[in-house]
Amino acid sequence: MEKTLRLAQEPQADALLSRSPLADLVGMLLDQQVPMEWAFSGPYTIARRMGADDLDAHEIAAYDPDEFAALLSAKPAVHRYPGSMARRVQQLCQYLVDHYDGDAEALWRDVADGEELLGRLKALPGYGPQKAQIFLALLGKQLGVRPPGWREAAGVYGEEHAYRSVADITGPESLARVRAHKQEMKRAAKAARDDGS
Repeated sequence: MEKTLRLAQEPQADALLSRSPLADLVGMLLDQQVPMEWAFSGPYTIARRMGADDLDAHEIAAYDPDEFAALLSAKPAVHRYPGSMARRVQQLCQYLVDHYDGDAEALWRDVADGEELLGRLKALPGYGPQKAQIFLALLGKQLGVRPPGWREAAGVYGEEHAYRSVADITGPESLARVRAHKQEMKRAAKAARDDGS
């Protein structure tokens, strides 16, 4: 059954995310220091600028680094930091080429359990523990990738109806709830810093 993601809140970008595991990985990689919708629109923008319908890990990994950075920097830029993100996207794609023959879905196709999948995600360039857990939760909640123990491996992001991350976004209403949660977390962190000073 084809899953429909609504992370970019833009039909063509979401259609790419819904059919392309690599687009999902790249969108998650871009999801820092920019609004979530901007990050998850990035894969569609990159594919379009490369004259393609989908992203190809081999093609991106082999792209001239300066030209790829220019592709992400063209207005409107794919990210607030297009140069460094271009490097990260190419590193991610090179890792997928080296370890999975460029097949993003192979990351989770044969995993035994959630911990193994979490380990594979944490090994990806640009994926720290939190990003890996959020992506694991996205796989389980929205893409039907549910190896035994996936919720536990995803930590708090795996909880049902958590509205903590992109894993819980299915449309504008849930996007607003996740955004409100993130703002509350920022306020709490700021208050904790202020109390400690």
